[in-house]
Amino acid sequence: MLSSGVDANHPQLAGRVFPGFDAVAGGGAADSDCLGLGTRVAGVIAARRVDDVGFAGLAPNVTILPVRVIADQHFGSTEVDPTVLARGIAWAAASGAQVIDVAVAVYVDNTAVRAAVADALARGVTVVAAVGDRGDANDRNPTPYPAAYPGVVGVGAIDQQGNRWSGSAHGDYVDLVAPGAEMVTLQRAGGMAVNVSGTGIASGQVAATAALVRARRPDLKSGQIARRLAVTTIPTAIGPDLGQGIVNPYAAVNDTLVDASPVPLPALTRPHRERTPTWARARETAVVGTAGAAIMVTAVLALAVALPRGRRRSWRSGLAAPPPHHPQQREPGPPVMLFDEQPRR
Repeated sequence: MLSSGVDANHPQLAGRVFPGFDAVAGGGAADSDCLGLGTRVAGVIAARRVDDVGFAGLAPNVTILPVRVIADQHFGSTEVDPTVLARGIAWAAASGAQVIDVAVAVYVDNTAVRAAVADALARGVTVVAAVGDRGDANDRNPTPYPAAYPGVVGVGAIDQQGNRWSGSAHGDYVDLVAPGAEMVTLQRAGGMAVNVSGTGIASGQVAATAALVRARRPDLKSGQIARRLAVTTIPTAIGPDLGQGIVNPYAAVNDTLVDASPVPLPALTRPHRERTPTWARARETAVVGTAGAAIMVTAVLALAVALPRGRRRSWRSGLAAPPPHHPQQREPGPPVMLFDEQPRR
């Protein structure tokens, strides 16, 4: 993990941090951290579970190989010399790192950095890189390296609402994103840090996911792991702000993927069958049977109506009785006044 070093004495990192390499000095260990940046990233990766603390890293069983690429005297600044960064990447790849997390960025396409990344990828190392924290209008969103190099998993940061964190760089170099705004993690010299923001924190989560995938599927190559990280993301608005989506550690480790490209299925065609004599006879039989059934139903209904009438008339024929006659006057009678005596009926 390339940053400012890692505090190996933190209780939640004890036994998880190798001495590492100080690329700024060109030698020596990087298992101390004056700035605290690297310890924060290491926390989201490998902080182990301890009693009475609710925070732990995403991959608490991995081992951190710290590489210092930010000088201790640059407090409050994450400026990185490209030559130092290239030296650190080359050392990590040569030292057997399986996943390299570049938690910082440089803003120049440096030949040495490009060559170091290419060498790491050729060795089968999965390279994850933060896209940098200069994505707002004031910093003009410069292109970050090594995140913009082919084969590198470029990681941006999102806030609690799932939107791009204001400082996260944005462009076609963003492959996926992870939470990186107001996060809880470790701080140097023990204890916790809260409200920590940055794409370095986000890249730590993606690097931890890559480490989990490697542990579960050691047969996968670097490119296959990068593809798995990208295609198992939580869906969101795909584009230069959020890449392919939000990293999904569970799906990246457990989902079953296929290497073949999707192929559309052929259209359904009804099989054509010739009308044989047997089919024709069956059709005629069905028509005759249906007609016969209809005749029988009609006869039954007729009998159901005729039988009750025949019983009532004792089976004698006759006409129906004429309707009753109610004679009416052709002219209306005189009007009946209110106090007239009514005729009796």
